[in-house]
Amino acid sequence: MEPARKANARKVMIVGAGPAGLTAAYALSKVGVQSIVLEKDLLVGGISRTGNYKDYYFDIGGHRFFTKVKAVEDMWKELLGADLLRRKRLSRIYYNKKYFSYPLRPFNALFSLGIWNSFVVLLSFLYAQMFPWRNEETFEHWVINRFGVRLYETFFKAYTEKVWGMPCSEIRAEWAAQRIRGLSLLTALRNALVRSKNNNKDIKTLIEEFDYPKFGPGMMWQTAADIVQQNGCQVYLGAEVAGILWSGDKVTTLEVKRNGQVEQFHGTDFICSMPIREVIEKFKPPAPKAVLRAASNLKYRDFLTTILIIDKRDVFPDNWIYIHDPDVKVSRIQNFKNWSPFMTPDEGKTCLGLEYFCFESDSFWTLPDNELIELGKKELEILGFVTANEVEDGLVVRMPKAYPIYDSGYRESLSVVRKFLQDISNFQLVGRNGMHKHNNQDHSMLTAMLAAENILGSNHDLWKVNTEQEYHE
Repeated sequence: MEPARKANARKVMIVGAGPAGLTAAYALSKVGVQSIVLEKDLLVGGISRTGNYKDYYFDIGGHRFFTKVKAVEDMWKELLGADLLRRKRLSRIYYNKKYFSYPLRPFNALFSLGIWNSFVVLLSFLYAQMFPWRNEETFEHWVINRFGVRLYETFFKAYTEKVWGMPCSEIRAEWAAQRIRGLSLLTALRNALVRSKNNNKDIKTLIEEFDYPKFGPGMMWQTAADIVQQNGCQVYLGAEVAGILWSGDKVTTLEVKRNGQVEQFHGTDFICSMPIREVIEKFKPPAPKAVLRAASNLKYRDFLTTILIIDKRDVFPDNWIYIHDPDVKVSRIQNFKNWSPFMTPDEGKTCLGLEYFCFESDSFWTLPDNELIELGKKELEILGFVTANEVEDGLVVRMPKAYPIYDSGYRESLSVVRKFLQDISNFQLVGRNGMHKHNNQDHSMLTAMLAAENILGSNHDLWKVNTEQEYHE
């Protein structure tokens, strides 16, 4: 069948208007395939959205635009052109009232730790090289094998456990391999001695420059939404998928709550970036009990950001700082004007995002906004960045299911769910939450591009994205 005739016969439903969902719609629209994008929130972009409060723009988590996937880079440039700014990276760790470069730079770290601690770090690293963990099952094993116990306990253990809410011995090694592949004390030392551009760009965490939209990542995805609609596609906001109707080996219909009513959307093909646990829960008739049970075991880490507007021109020069301080709850602080000067309307002021990781079931998640704002003021003062009376305004943004959790049971549970879904021929999962895979934006987009090609006749295995490829961010 000719591509044009095949395209005209398709009616594609896309669940989610984040990077994956909108990339799929964009890729399909370029070859004449129209789609309907259903997004339950009132903003596009998913976790890559940009908030706006009194003309102060803020990112939800901080999103660098860097990739070696040419199709992804081409799409970014097609969408934003000159509005995609080239930015210098500066990120540091605040630990023991000192600043450490991140990624860790050996000479900076060893100098700041002092002679004795540096000596112990080196001995610890050498010991790990001679007697490594043979089976790298956990995050703890993975990091110790590459940095030694001393650096692991100093810079990795407490912070990682604060972010994930579980012991490092419970977090699977796949998470570390996926997020910081290729980095070790040895490679960091080599790159410190021989600082070539190629070396720095080969390892995700050593990237020193990145692109960033003029008004934040949401600008990218609002532009994508506008273009696909100009091309005849539809993007419905406030449209929550309540049911996924299936029969035999196909999904046939989506039940969607919109404008106070339940509507049915029929399609020939379905691309879904909804959290995979919710996907299984919404199948009608219900998925087998074993599959439902496996899906319920897939967990997510949630976080909230307290946005504070500071009456101070310069607070710190970093894009973001990791906070390794037991006296405060905040884990990371974004400085949005250092991502893009256009994010803050008054150059004499600063807008910070204080990130707190938690679970929706935690009491912290439900704290009133005014209490969280007061906590943010207090913690900024404890850290010595600003005084509480320099904070003139603030708000709180909550982001549920921000990160899929790689705990000891996730692998088996995900395998059960995947086995069930692989027999449904016209239903593809894409993106971070859709695949329960801690992909970055570029690899989430790539899964969507390949899903679009599959609709047109290709046979890509989306689960191999960011597994068989070189990793980069």
